[in-house]
Amino acid sequence: MVKKYFFLGILLLFAVIGVHGQKATAETPPMGFMTWNYFAENISESQLKEVVDAMVSTGLRDAGYNFIFIDDGWQGGRDAKNNLIPDPKKFPSGMKAFADYVHSKGMKLGIYSNAAELTCAGYTGSYGFEEKDAKTFAQWGIDYLKYDYCHAPSDWKVAIERYEKMAIALQNSGREITFGICEWGDREPWLWGKKAGGQLWRTTADVRDKWKSIEPYKNAKELHRVGAGILDIVNRNAELSSYAGINGWNDADMLVIGLYGKKGPSGDLGGVGCTDTEYRSQMSLWCLMAAPLMITCDVRNMNETTHKILMNHDVIKINQDKLGKQATRIVNSNDWQIFLKPLQNGDIAIGILNTADNKRSFNLKLDELGITNKKTSENLWTKTTSAVKNNQIKITADSHETILLRLSK
Repeated sequence: MVKKYFFLGILLLFAVIGVHGQKATAETPPMGFMTWNYFAENISESQLKEVVDAMVSTGLRDAGYNFIFIDDGWQGGRDAKNNLIPDPKKFPSGMKAFADYVHSKGMKLGIYSNAAELTCAGYTGSYGFEEKDAKTFAQWGIDYLKYDYCHAPSDWKVAIERYEKMAIALQNSGREITFGICEWGDREPWLWGKKAGGQLWRTTADVRDKWKSIEPYKNAKELHRVGAGILDIVNRNAELSSYAGINGWNDADMLVIGLYGKKGPSGDLGGVGCTDTEYRSQMSLWCLMAAPLMITCDVRNMNETTHKILMNHDVIKINQDKLGKQATRIVNSNDWQIFLKPLQNGDIAIGILNTADNKRSFNLKLDELGITNKKTSENLWTKTTSAVKNNQIKITADSHETILLRLSK
């Protein structure tokens, strides 16, 4: 009851204050490359130019991955006028010059800051300098801000106030900058994130490069301690489908596809790597859940399998569908999870996840899922199409595999 009245008060506060200015949009989930899992703090202008070039040469940019997201570690403090500056050793040409390079390649640039004096990695944050920093980001040509919440007060009210303050600053900066709220789901941002000015919000603890936690946990907050694997995040994010939509997405954190247990942030807390089947499942499930697609492997040196997973245009279309619906998980039992996602043209995407440790088969009865008028089934990974007979589809899935189908008339 207390929480109910708290949210009524927050909604009234939004109605009175509101957010104003030039509002950014995210009509589909953002896609691109994020630096954290591969580079951590060890980023540089020269390395990131190589990444930009690889995004173009590998076809990733043209497949829709049009952002470069610079995570924590780029900051060099503030100058004599308290203007935020990049580390001159990491970005000797300055951030404006790097942004110009990114834009010249037909891509957009995202950057990172934090709603406290210091960031998660101990660099300069934006608390108390929201308007100044937002204008600086706009002058540099930044297109996206990931706004973290380390070292900040834990209560809901302060979090909402700090995120709203930065959202207003961005909207008054003179540039359209997409705003990503990153407080890891601890204060249920799906309830207030859009009203606070965000276009997406993290829903879980940081993803690690593993299928699932091997240590039991009681609730989502304990995933900070035990480390969230792909399945742990799915089980959290799948419950939030009703809160996602155009200009307001549930952010399930980064893609670990192709990392193969690399040491670093994604390798912490048991991140020993996944199989290609599990990586393919992450791609399928993130696309079904309309989650942002943020690559973190070394795109300069991908193997062929990783490239094929990330470049599956038919699967990406599920993620970027203009209807803007997150899939609903309608079955979660007996080692099977089934997701349904309606698509703009009337088709339906179905994901069937086998969470068991062995290969399994069963008959998918479409009428039990409320589907009665689909005649054709296309497997988006095998690229095979078959007729739907007796409104049933026979499924065989390897351990931890997600069969991804597109059903049409």
